[in-house]
Amino acid sequence: MPASRPTPLAILALVVLSLIWGYNWVVMKQVIQYVDPFDFAAIRTLLGAMVLFLVQILTRRPMKIVALRQVLVLGLLQTGAFTALIQWALVAGGAGKTAVLVYTMPFWTIPIAWWVLGERIRGLQWLTIGIAACGLVLVLEPWNMRGSPLSNVLALLGGLTWAAAAVHAKRMRRDHEFDLLALTAWQMLFGALAVCVLALVLPSRAIDPTPYFYGALVFNAVFATGLAWLLWLYILQHVSAGMAGLSALGIPMISVLAGWIELGEQPSSTELGGMVLIGSALALSSLWSVWQSRRMDRRLP
Repeated sequence: MPASRPTPLAILALVVLSLIWGYNWVVMKQVIQYVDPFDFAAIRTLLGAMVLFLVQILTRRPMKIVALRQVLVLGLLQTGAFTALIQWALVAGGAGKTAVLVYTMPFWTIPIAWWVLGERIRGLQWLTIGIAACGLVLVLEPWNMRGSPLSNVLALLGGLTWAAAAVHAKRMRRDHEFDLLALTAWQMLFGALAVCVLALVLPSRAIDPTPYFYGALVFNAVFATGLAWLLWLYILQHVSAGMAGLSALGIPMISVLAGWIELGEQPSSTELGGMVLIGSALALSSLWSVWQSRRMDRRLP
């Protein structure tokens, strides 16, 4: 089936995935009332890795590790550092604003890929970077210093770390063949173990074992990890990479809306304008990818 003509089921998968990952920012924000952020990050990533390995066993997919050292680095970046940074950012930052700042990741990816992979910035990419930069300034509001500067920096570092992990993964897949689910499971396990070490070393308060705490763990392990990654694999098989990228637009927007409704995190008009600019830049970037992909397809015999 052509990737450019997604089925209704693939579109439904995109919607469900965006809802799960979008709302999870509110869950991660709320749960730190009952548990230290690094403790929760360690537990949820470890459980998430276990869920992915269980899925591999049930679906009888290969579990072999290819390029162990590179997978270890990916795990430290994509799961270890990224998860710790975003969970720390949520301590003082709003769920919606943190999500928007983290999802500036595609714009950090472009210069990193230029530096590491030699992928030059071309055409519309310059415009998307400029629009995103203007949106970022509006979201941060450096003239008013709204919110926590530390939270803003941590969220941006989370996006930067995610971008570095994406470029590293792209270089890995250029040099080796990987089963995507196996790669995801192993890197998550390595990253989770690193976060566990961090949680054990740093002082933390005792866990308050409330129903919300356990519910947040189940939501993160089963839905935001196990089900969401299965949906993502299904989406990648049935839609183009560009359209899959467009689905990422809904995640921070859902986070903003959910944070506004459930947590009362109403963004200022300036922040809202910045979010719109960042979302528009993400849309342009994804549409550029779609156009480039179709252009390459037309050149193929």
